[in-house]
Amino acid sequence: MEAAPASAGDVERCHAPSYVSSLATIDHPVWLDADTVASETSHEAALLAAGAATEAARRGGFALVRPPGHHALPDRAMGFCLFDNVAIAARYAQAELGLGRIAIVDWDVHHGNGTEEIFRDDPSVLFVSLHQWPFYPGSGGPDDQGETTLNVPLPAGCGDDEYLEAFAGTVEPAVRAFGPDLVLVSAGFDAHVEDPLAGMRVTAEGFRELARRTASLGPRCAAVLEGGYDVRTLPGLVAAALEGFTSA
Repeated sequence: MEAAPASAGDVERCHAPSYVSSLATIDHPVWLDADTVASETSHEAALLAAGAATEAARRGGFALVRPPGHHALPDRAMGFCLFDNVAIAARYAQAELGLGRIAIVDWDVHHGNGTEEIFRDDPSVLFVSLHQWPFYPGSGGPDDQGETTLNVPLPAGCGDDEYLEAFAGTVEPAVRAFGPDLVLVSAGFDAHVEDPLAGMRVTAEGFRELARRTASLGPRCAAVLEGGYDVRTLPGLVAAALEGFTSA
């Protein structure tokens, strides 16, 4: 699936115009935070990633993008992320596709703090995150909840059984009760047992089942790639998730 870059208007539904324009002026490699580097091509890459996410929302696809997005805050980069791709896709779906209620389900191993901040006070967007805790970025603990914010922190060492139990007991009832017109997935694969940046034990079959169950939660579903840092296993994990999304 090819996609055009997101427009400034698409991005500015989620990010401060001054921040968006500041990325466009970068003309040499710079560190935006302790983890996030940008260069003269990063603004274009981030617009392409956001554009692919909006196209995925329109078509019901899976946007395989870099840079990822769910740590990007409204006014700054964070954790490898420049623009919050899934948040931009959600706002695009509301503004351009006429979809009122959006559920974002984030099963990256890290808490999607940027997405949460963007939608914290918005009753039209439900944000749900399953993630390792305590862990980077330090947010998303058991007391971090809201009317349309649901965090499901899990201890290190959890695998397929624990993830699917949490999904069935907590995530699925919340999303179904919300009644979304569209489910967007922040599909991170860094909870995989062989991923070097975390401590979870999810398998390819676990991701396949998470994708299948997530896709069944609304009349439309699309996904955006987040983390996943073992390049040997990532293609197979994405393929497993695609099988799950299409079998729901």
